[in-house]
Amino acid sequence: MFKKILVANRGEIAVRIIRACKEMKIATVAIYSEADKNSLHMRLADEAICVGPPASRESYLNMPNIISAATITGAEAIHPGYGYFSENAGFAEACEACNIKFIGPKANAIELMGDKARAKDTAAKAGVPVIPGSKGIIQSEQEAFKTASKMGYPVRLKATAGGGGRGIRVVHSQDDLSSQLRIATTEAESAFGNGELYMEKEIEEPRHIEVQIIGDEHGHYVHLGERECSIQRRNQKLIEEAPSVAVTPAIRNKMGEAAVKLAKAVGYSSVGTVEYLLDKNGDFYFMEMNTRVQVEHPVTEFVTGVDIVKEQIRVAAGEKLSVTQKDIKIDGHAIECRIIAEDPSRNFAPCVGTIRHMAAPGGIGVRLDTHIYGGYEIPPYYDAMIAKLIVWGKDRNEAIARMMRCLAEYEIDGITTNISYQMEILSNPYFKKGELSTSFIPRRMNGG
Repeated sequence: MFKKILVANRGEIAVRIIRACKEMKIATVAIYSEADKNSLHMRLADEAICVGPPASRESYLNMPNIISAATITGAEAIHPGYGYFSENAGFAEACEACNIKFIGPKANAIELMGDKARAKDTAAKAGVPVIPGSKGIIQSEQEAFKTASKMGYPVRLKATAGGGGRGIRVVHSQDDLSSQLRIATTEAESAFGNGELYMEKEIEEPRHIEVQIIGDEHGHYVHLGERECSIQRRNQKLIEEAPSVAVTPAIRNKMGEAAVKLAKAVGYSSVGTVEYLLDKNGDFYFMEMNTRVQVEHPVTEFVTGVDIVKEQIRVAAGEKLSVTQKDIKIDGHAIECRIIAEDPSRNFAPCVGTIRHMAAPGGIGVRLDTHIYGGYEIPPYYDAMIAKLIVWGKDRNEAIARMMRCLAEYEIDGITTNISYQMEILSNPYFKKGELSTSFIPRRMNGG
């Protein structure tokens, strides 16, 4: 097992990883930017090193500085968390070249699954159901028209290097294809430096379902059931839950087995998530694979009892999985709300400022993952998510009631958050009935 790990991230995920390491008696090194000099993650770590100015590209995305920090402090491994370098094959290779263990999959698996067109082709070859679409990248407007005509509208254009909902456009008719193609290409080039697109048949009113998998370096794999991630605003997840009310035990087994098939096909070793679209008929289709720990991993931890971050660290250290598929049982229901520093009344504009006072909710079956505290100043340079509130209940109704109670208790003064908006979603009658889809917010919520 590692003696010292550098955590190459910030915010709540850095805190989450450091806490897991402390319980495993592993020393930690935090990195921080000049803007994060008072952040909780650097206070909790055994050591902390500043890696640059506030801008992410000069600090949290400064590869030489991060590798140097690990080398100087004698860290044997780097945990990238999510975002930043977590799905960067070049960073994984740099760690390997410097004899530092990257706590994640091998670089070739990251590269393969990070290219959405190649990932889809790999999934199809592994026998995983895939959404009908283009054979690789769309090379021309003429090819786009031909492919869309063959599949039938609506279709979805997606950036092959995409993420976070950018470089995606749904096209409902032939008249709109040219303009949407140009917009998606421009957006992808701006966001990722890569304007390549592929096309898929648009599955109408789908659910976004993902399956958590873990594989070790000895060829053992498990899946930990599914998460429902359909509640999204502008392609960004807001509420996640496990299990999904739409997934029967039979569908769960099929989804899980397909996810493990894909992991085996790419020789995957680490935690990862296979994402699907589930239609109204119970048919599911591969969408993409995230080769990192997910923001929403706590809901799976609540219903399975598996500590995903600890398992990820053990696997990276060369240990065998501590659980088998027979050990995995789904118990109760968990819901996560992403608490974001934004103003719903001002078109969800991000909010920065100093938190004058914070009172966290508590009680049985309640977990709060956060890096904020009273007196903390939220910097303007990073993602606006400031906390994740997660609850467990014996069933979905109890979990919803518990989450509503916790949101009402949660006090954050000095900035505006989306707490009241989350309460609106949970009190929506369609949410309570479990009638969810990725278009829930624009269809069921005012001002979505």
